[in-house]
Amino acid sequence: MATVSDSFRITRLGPPALISPLTARFSAENFLVEDTRVVAVSDAEALSRALATGGGLEAVPTLERAGPRAKVYFDGASITCGIVTCGGLCPGLNNVIRSVVLTLWHGYGVRRILGFQYGFAGLSGRPPEPAMELDPERVQGIHEHGGTLLGTSRGPQDVGEMVDTLARDKVSVLFAVGGDGTLRGASAIAREAMRRHLRLAVIGIPKTIDNDLSWIERSFGFATAVEHARLVIAAAHSEAKGVLDGIGLVRLMGRHSGFIAAHASLASNDVNFCMVPEVAVHLDGDHGLLRALDLRLQARRHAVVVVAEGALQDVLQDPQHIERDASGNVKLVDNGLFLRERIRSHFAGLGRPLNVRYFDPSYVIRSQAPAAVDAEYCLRLSQQAVHAGMSGRTDMVVGYWNQRFTHVPIARAVEKRKQIDPNGALWRAVLEATGQRQWYR
Repeated sequence: MATVSDSFRITRLGPPALISPLTARFSAENFLVEDTRVVAVSDAEALSRALATGGGLEAVPTLERAGPRAKVYFDGASITCGIVTCGGLCPGLNNVIRSVVLTLWHGYGVRRILGFQYGFAGLSGRPPEPAMELDPERVQGIHEHGGTLLGTSRGPQDVGEMVDTLARDKVSVLFAVGGDGTLRGASAIAREAMRRHLRLAVIGIPKTIDNDLSWIERSFGFATAVEHARLVIAAAHSEAKGVLDGIGLVRLMGRHSGFIAAHASLASNDVNFCMVPEVAVHLDGDHGLLRALDLRLQARRHAVVVVAEGALQDVLQDPQHIERDASGNVKLVDNGLFLRERIRSHFAGLGRPLNVRYFDPSYVIRSQAPAAVDAEYCLRLSQQAVHAGMSGRTDMVVGYWNQRFTHVPIARAVEKRKQIDPNGALWRAVLEATGQRQWYR
C-alpha cells in the first residue's frame, strides 16, 4: 500500500551519473543527498496523528527538499533548455526568465536556451513567433521591468504538437512558468514525453498572483501585489475621509482565493469591510452589507470597502449563461461596478446621496516590477528549478514549505485550490482588524 509520503514522490528520468559542474565552485556541504526531505506538517498534533497510524516515519507526509545535488543527469554543454511563460502577467516574470538563464549558463554550462514566445502557443505546430535564443546578454536588465520578455497567452494547445516541437528542437529541460492551468499543461507534456520515451524534464515555477497552489506557501509576485494593493487602499482611505459620507471602494484580484484582499486589508489597517470569495456576503436585510455601511457612515462619516474579484459571484452569475475564457476559466461578472451602483442606489433611495470613489488597480498591480522580497524569491525559486531539471527530475514544481525550498509533484500542487479558511486564523485576523462583525454578520 502506498504511504502518504509516496504521494509526494518526484518522478525522475533516471539515476544521475554525472559529476555536477557546481562541485568545482562549492564544498561538499553545499550539496544535498538525494533523499533529503522536509516534514510537510507543521504542528505537533498533526505529527502525532500521522505517527499514531502505526506506519512509523513513512506515514508522515514529507516533501523532497530542493537544492543542488553533487551528481546530475544532464551534461549542460550538450543539451538545449527551454522556457515558457503562460497565463496572466505577474510581478517577477522577467526576474525568473533572467535567473533561469544565468543559472543554466554560468552554473551548468548550458549554451542553447530557447524562450518560446506567447505561452504554450509558442510550442504549438503554428507558433505566433519563433523561439527566442536566450543568453546573459539577451536578458541583461530585464528584471528591472514588469511583464515578460517572452510574452504570454491563455488557452490549451495540442499536447502532441507541443511535444513534437520540443523533440524537434532537441529540448532536454523545459521550465514552465505559470499557475494551475499552466502546470496541468506542463504535466501533460511530461507524461506524453515519458510515453514516447523522450529524455525531457519538465519543471514548473509557480506563478499565480492569487497564491492559490497547494503545498506552496507563497507564489512569486504575491508580496508585490499586496504591497501595491496597500497603496491603493491608502488612497481610497484618503479620498473617503476627504468628503462627507465618503466610501472608498477597492476591487482587487482574487478569482477563487481572497489572499490579496485579506493580506492587503491587514497591511493597511484602514479597511472597514473586506469581502472574499470564500465567505458569503449578504447585501440586503438588517444584517446585510448595505445596512452595515449605513451604520458605519452614521458613526464615522466614511468607510473603506475592499472586494476580491471573485466575491459575490454566486449572486451575480447566471448559471444558464456562463461564459469562459480561452483557458476554460469562468468569466467573472465585474462585482466592483455592480457594488458601486448598488451602494449608490441604496443610499439614494434613503434620500442620502453619498460619494463613492472606485478603484480597480488589477492591471496596474500585475504589470509591476517586483518588490525586493519578490525579486529575491524569484531568483531563488529559479535556481532551485534549474537544479531540479539538471538532476533529471520531471513533472514537478518548485515551492517553499516550512522554511525550505521543496519539490512538489504537479498533481499535488493542483489537486485542490488553496483558499482562506473562514474559521481559520487569517480570516479571524481580518475580522479583528476591520471590525466588520460589529456591523453585520
